[in-house]
Amino acid sequence: MKLAIVGVTGLVGTVLQQVLEEESLPITEYILVASEKSVGKTLIFNGKPHTVVSMEAAVAARPDVAVFSAGGSVSLEWAPRFAEVGCTVVDNSSAWRMDPSKKLVVPEINASELTREDKIIANPNCSTIQMVMALAPLHRKYGIDRIVVSTYQSFTGTGAKAVAQYEAERDGQKPEKDKMAYHYPIFENCIPQCDVFTENGYTKEEMKLVNETKKILGDNSLKVTATAIRVPVNGGHSESVNVSFHRDIDVTEVRQILTETPGIVVLDNPEKYEYPMPLFAKNKNEVFVGRLRRDESAQNALNMWIVADNLRKGAATNAIQIVKYLIDHQLIG
Repeated sequence: MKLAIVGVTGLVGTVLQQVLEEESLPITEYILVASEKSVGKTLIFNGKPHTVVSMEAAVAARPDVAVFSAGGSVSLEWAPRFAEVGCTVVDNSSAWRMDPSKKLVVPEINASELTREDKIIANPNCSTIQMVMALAPLHRKYGIDRIVVSTYQSFTGTGAKAVAQYEAERDGQKPEKDKMAYHYPIFENCIPQCDVFTENGYTKEEMKLVNETKKILGDNSLKVTATAIRVPVNGGHSESVNVSFHRDIDVTEVRQILTETPGIVVLDNPEKYEYPMPLFAKNKNEVFVGRLRRDESAQNALNMWIVADNLRKGAATNAIQIVKYLIDHQLIG
């Protein structure tokens, strides 16, 4: 079985390699793909040298599955070309997420919807993944009415340019305008803008949380509103989530449900100062949930704090979990 990693030299591409090295997948050949400027470079992967190849060469190699992490425009152009040669594409960009003909998958929630006919599968947005991981089991139990989420997102979610900007500012340098990922410094600052603004005054990141949550949970009646903030944290997204349910909740039962949910780690012991933080979530594949408490200002409402490594479960880990599900259920190859 051949697996291609498209965008292998980027931040997520690097983490994809790490996650693949940790997993025992029955892959016999890896095809590392990047932009033209990286073609011909040698990368050590799984202890062996691999030469980076072009998109055309990767398509010609006819991989069984390809994990894309190269941006929306690349995915729109190339994912169909990979699919045409029988390859199943798992795409990390936003290109296909809201396409009604494509599945938007968090394996623990809705992988059972996948079939052999799904040749382009969308990987959700990082902040959406960690939130729905915690909300899906509660939605099944109590029925969610409304979600109010504020995110505190690592600059690593923006990519290598943002990392370079943060590191330069941390080291006392002032990056040139063309080398800044943001309009303002990110070091010792919070920027209330993730992605570009849309006509309704919300950013694209905020609308991803709204629209993707409804699609993944399969419920267009959900009321969702979001505020997304970029913070000077080197890896890991945090979310303050207020959820209103149709039925009354029991916080002890909520805690038990989340404890029994695969992929969730409950850290919720305020007396011992135990709660989720990016510091603990970094380089881990799980989603961490804590600060569970009833919202005393509203009926049937809960406050919670959700943290995950945005490059792991928020991107690479979720994508590889999709690949693993496809292999285990003989949906590719």
